[in-house]
Formats: sequence, C-alpha cells, structure tokens
Amino acid sequence: MADGSGIGGAAGMGHVVSARATSVGLLAIAVWSLMTGLVRVVADSFGATLGSAMIYTVGVVMLMVFHRPAPLREYPRKYLLIGGSLFVFYESAISLSIGMATTAASSVEVSLVNYLWPTMMVLLTAAVFGASHAGGTGKTSGRARAVLRVLPGAIVATAGVVLAVGGNNGLDWALAAGHIAENPLPYVLTFAGAFAWSVYAVFTPAMAKGKDGTSVFFPLVAVVLWAIHFASGQGWPAAVPPVHAWLALIGAAASIAGGYACWGYGILHGSMTTLAMASYAAPVLSTVASAVLLGLALSLPFWCGALLVAAGSLLNWWIGRRKR
Repeated sequence: MADGSGIGGAAGMGHVVSARATSVGLLAIAVWSLMTGLVRVVADSFGATLGSAMIYTVGVVMLMVFHRPAPLREYPRKYLLIGGSLFVFYESAISLSIGMATTAASSVEVSLVNYLWPTMMVLLTAAVFGASHAGGTGKTSGRARAVLRVLPGAIVATAGVVLAVGGNNGLDWALAAGHIAENPLPYVLTFAGAFAWSVYAVFTPAMAKGKDGTSVFFPLVAVVLWAIHFASGQGWPAAVPPVHAWLALIGAAASIAGGYACWGYGILHGSMTTLAMASYAAPVLSTVASAVLLGLALSLPFWCGALLVAAGSLLNWWIGRRKR
C-alpha cells in the first residue's frame, strides 16, 4: 500500500509503505506506555542514574538475543553518524534532565516539554512531505500550506497533552515559569532532546537504506548512562532491592528496547502520516499505565485532555482525507 497523502507518507521518501510495518510502529506506542511507571519503580529501588543504566544494559542483552544488528559495514555511514548521534543525545538528554529536576512539580514540567516531540514530528513531517505534493516551483509554499493544515490539530492535541499530564490541578504556568527561571538547564536540555527525536523519526529513514540501527545505538546509550551514573557520585543501594524491583527492571528494559525496535521498523517501512498522528497517544497511554502500575486515580482533567488529544489527531486525519 503506498501512502503519499495527508501530513506526509513514507512513500514520499521513495519506498512503498507497508501496513504491517505501520502496525508494528503503532505497537511501539502501546509498549512505551508501560515505560514511565516501570522506570519509576526501578528508580525508587535502585536510584535514578543506576536504574537507568541497568535498564539499558538489560535492554542491550535483550536486543542482542531477539533483534541482533546487521554487521556494521552494511549500515550507511551517514545513518550511523547522524542517526546514532540523535538517538544517543535524546536518551542522554532525557535522563539528565529528569535527574536535574529539583522537585516533583518540575519533573512533571520536564516530562511535558519532552512530550512536545509528537507536535514537532507532525509539523516536521508536514513540512518535509508537503513539499512533495506541491510540485514544480511551489515547494516552499507547499511546505507552508502543509504545516498550516496540520497546525490546528497539533495545537488541540498538544493542549490535551498538557491537560492530561499536568495532574489533578492542571499546570500552574506561573509556577512553571519560576522553575524555568531558577533552573533552566533541564528544560532546555529536554526541549533539545524532543527536537532531536522528532528529527530522528522524520529524517533518518531516508539515510538508513532499510537498515534499523536500534540495536547498534542502544549499547552506546548504555555506555553514556553508566558514565553519567559514575560521574554523579551516586552509589549502589544500601540494601538488595526487593523481587518486584528486579521484575520492574526486566519489564522496563523490555518496554524500552522492544518499543524502540518496533518504532525503528515502523518509521523505516510504515506510514509516517499514521505514526505521526498516533504519537499523540503516547503521553496519554503512559499516564494511564502509570496510574494503574502506581495505584493512582485519573482525574477529570486527564479525561478531558485525552479527548482533546483524540480530537486533534482526528482533525489532522480528516484534513488529510479532504486533501485527497
């Protein structure tokens, strides 16, 4: 099935889009939803930096067993260099920014900044693939029109993410501004990471030539996270963590590594149109899963935010269908 419509299809990158690959990419969003709650359990038992390093180390082992990489010589060098740098930077930036957040409120705010990546991905996809439909000398105006078409849906869905993830009392903008002024680095870092991830998702498939580098990049992330842990000066847990913490460690590793493997396959061979719009569901599903795993109640603002996310995604889908 070829898809060159809507806010952009992978066909615009010169290959036929696979419905199966799109489904695998969508599975990544569902699998990632388990990540936040499981990582929270691991961090509480092992510590933030040690827990992250251990999760990615176990993830590397899983990928080597179930998703072994091709020989390095088969990967395009440009993809390894640029894609690898973006992948490692994103993971390191998110880990560092969460570690540098000084309060629970600022941690939520940092996570909200990270969740700007679906909006960035939608807008980048529209800009990149919108040009392919403009034709001739109208490529610049075609990009602008494509971005403007998806902007209303992106705004609605992003507002939904803020409402859904902001907690029972919503997001206190004045307090958030104060936190940013006091400690801007984690916010800047996570914003840069979110942008890097959206660039990775939109641009690296054309560089990859069909090769998924997830299993190549993952060990690099693990090395960086171990370096961060040792540099932080944090030690090992005073007592051996309970069994449920070790199970959460395995579950978090499976969620993260499996999610990235599915996402890598999806963006290489699936529809960027569908994946970009569906990516808005990531923070909502993550909040639901975290509430279940951590025993939290979901408030009315969450459900209102979830409806806005769905409405924004459906709006972009409808605009894409009208364009046909």
